[in-house]
Amino acid sequence: MPRTGLSSEQIVETAASLADEIGFATLTMGVVAERLDMRPPSLYKHVLSLDDLQHRIATLAMVELGEQVRDALQGKAGRDALAALLTVVRRYATEHPGRYAATIGEPFRGEDDPFLHAATRLLGSLAAVLGGYGVSTANTDHAARTLRCLLHGFAALLVADAFQWDADIDRTFEWMIDFADLGLRAISSK
Repeated sequence: MPRTGLSSEQIVETAASLADEIGFATLTMGVVAERLDMRPPSLYKHVLSLDDLQHRIATLAMVELGEQVRDALQGKAGRDALAALLTVVRRYATEHPGRYAATIGEPFRGEDDPFLHAATRLLGSLAAVLGGYGVSTANTDHAARTLRCLLHGFAALLVADAFQWDADIDRTFEWMIDFADLGLRAISSK
């Protein structure tokens, strides 16, 4: 029997939780419908397609991550702000691997896209961290991309349990923060 009174937001939240459990790439409308004790066609009253549902999950994740980053950065600057930013993203990516995966490569769908607005807010927080280092506007995109690559690589390897050496992972993470901090300081001095 299908559930009545279900909102689009509840479906997206359920799908996001499922993506965290089973992986974003394996999420289907059938799996979501089964979790909600519904028939798959009933989902289409709330979302247009699997693509629409995936975009909504990406938006939810970007909003959640952006809010957590914003809160973590309050009153911090320099290395402290950088460490807070990287720590929040690491924690989010490991606690919500499906949601985090939804944000990777998701395209923007026009100027009114909530995903675009959420990403813009998150990038604003990142720009504030970089601005605290004195990174020039001309180098902001490069610095942001470099930090994203650094952290995404770390998070992806961590989620995949791919760190096989005996070195302490948390110490490696601190070393990575120091590495990024030194790099940002060097760039800002140019």
